[in-house]
Amino acid sequence: MPERIFETNSPKETYEFARQMGEKAFPGMIIALSGDLGVGKTLFTQGFAEGLGVKESVSSPTFTILQVYDSGRMPLFHFDVYRIAELEEMDEIGFEDYIFGDGVSMIEWAELIDELIPEEALRVRIEKDTEKGFDYRKITVSNYEDNRN
Repeated sequence: MPERIFETNSPKETYEFARQMGEKAFPGMIIALSGDLGVGKTLFTQGFAEGLGVKESVSSPTFTILQVYDSGRMPLFHFDVYRIAELEEMDEIGFEDYIFGDGVSMIEWAELIDELIPEEALRVRIEKDTEKGFDYRKITVSNYEDNRN
């Protein structure tokens, strides 16, 4: 699985990195987003959403599991599966209908439902390293392809 590492040194840089990714997004794209609490997963999603042209305010759907944003050039299906207790809960919300649909699926805490994530998903892991600075982020992207439009 091809893997690339990107480094950012401020929330603005992380947001901009994700925005550029959103500009290159394509229908059916699945992003499995992981990282510790407070590392910037929602900020990443906000930048990505801007790249898609989403006009709504993007926030973490922690208590609803799924938020759909459809004001961009394609729908953004934003999942936060932090509170999922059983994988069956994903079936109840129609998870497969979304991830195999015509929009982009962004799944925060994806490692909690790893067995449901398709192999072709783009995997993005965000990590802190306080020795490199409070705002430093290491963003590891697996299944990355520069030439996808």
